[in-house]
Amino acid sequence: MVRSRLDVMVWAAAAYGDAVRLPLGPKTLHFFNHPDHARHILADNAENYTKGLGMIHARRALGDGLLTSDGEVWRRQRKVIQPVFQPKRIARQLGAVCDEAEQLAARLRSLAGKGPVDMRAEMTAFTLGVLGRTLVDADLGTFASLGDSFEAVQDQAMFDAITLGAVPLWLPLPLQTRFRRARRDLQRIVDQLAADRAAGPAGDDIVSRLIESVRHGGDQRAGRVRMRDELVTLLLAGHETTASTLSWAFHLLDAHPEVWRRLHDEAVKVFGRGPLTIESLHELTYTTQVLNEVIRLYPPVWLLPRIARAQDEIGGFPVAGGADVLLCPYLLHRHPAFWTAPERFDPERFAPGAAAGRNRYAYIPFGAGPRFCVGNSLGMMEATVVLATVARELRLTKVPGYEVTGEAMLTLRIRGGLPMTVRQMT
Repeated sequence: MVRSRLDVMVWAAAAYGDAVRLPLGPKTLHFFNHPDHARHILADNAENYTKGLGMIHARRALGDGLLTSDGEVWRRQRKVIQPVFQPKRIARQLGAVCDEAEQLAARLRSLAGKGPVDMRAEMTAFTLGVLGRTLVDADLGTFASLGDSFEAVQDQAMFDAITLGAVPLWLPLPLQTRFRRARRDLQRIVDQLAADRAAGPAGDDIVSRLIESVRHGGDQRAGRVRMRDELVTLLLAGHETTASTLSWAFHLLDAHPEVWRRLHDEAVKVFGRGPLTIESLHELTYTTQVLNEVIRLYPPVWLLPRIARAQDEIGGFPVAGGADVLLCPYLLHRHPAFWTAPERFDPERFAPGAAAGRNRYAYIPFGAGPRFCVGNSLGMMEATVVLATVARELRLTKVPGYEVTGEAMLTLRIRGGLPMTVRQMT
């Protein structure tokens, strides 16, 4: 049964293979599902492809942040933001990430044996805490409505993507009303973050850099709108992608206790030498393997839509200028020609040396080419630290009878939360 955009992709690949034309009303979508196609679209001829179906309509909700912008606007914003994600700066954030992970572990310990915990909600709170400390140098926990506001923005962006922006935002529908309230709330939060930063010494955080770019950007009003759009995009995408990855990780680990045991043993060994450092973080090799396999099966960015600027040819198939082109990492990561037993959860796929000979573009959880995800290093650091910190002493088990289903929104998340019980490892 076809129930979502992801279901359509799964059906099309199974029925027609790696290159499919899909009629959608007046449009024709070109769906490509081979690593060579991905390399051509994302890297070799990336200049010919702009943000596509869904993303251009999600701009109504998200504005012109990195996720939705293109061309010179995107290049200018990327230049402002890139330094915040430089490896040396990210390495300096390890202490903050570890501190947030320890607070999470302590909270889960206090709930051991006391009933279900919604791990999706816990992961959302954790990732927002990390982003507050590492990107904006602020305690985002003081903004109690932030999580609900982000949820409303994502719901509206997804609705706009599905309806191609055909429903006016002013209509008094519950979704639209909730979104308008969320947008006002996020504007208030961004203004507060900017005011707090402007009142103090400049730092190397993203708010400081955006304030500086507005100051030297000419049109101050437009600059403030861009700053709001960028902060909302970075915080929404930054916390949602990592929270989704960790939620799927706990779901898969529950079904594979032997993997959880190996994680536990590795964490005990590495943490036994003292607090994590960048050097000891790199010793969490099996934890990294597990995460790589999680985002193979459930890549948070599950769809990459593009529009061809000019006529092109992809894998021998003609694509007209203006045509909509789709890549689906979810399916590319499960392509039977490039992955043995692709539906099986097997972290050994990412053991040292195991990727030799594998097509580089068969695995693109962070995209590829010029638009490779700017925050991938921070996200992987967060996920590695929290997974090891929790597995070191705790075991999480799904509530019996609870059915975990995916929800293909802007990210591929678990629908309705992830209730799990907590107990101490023995």
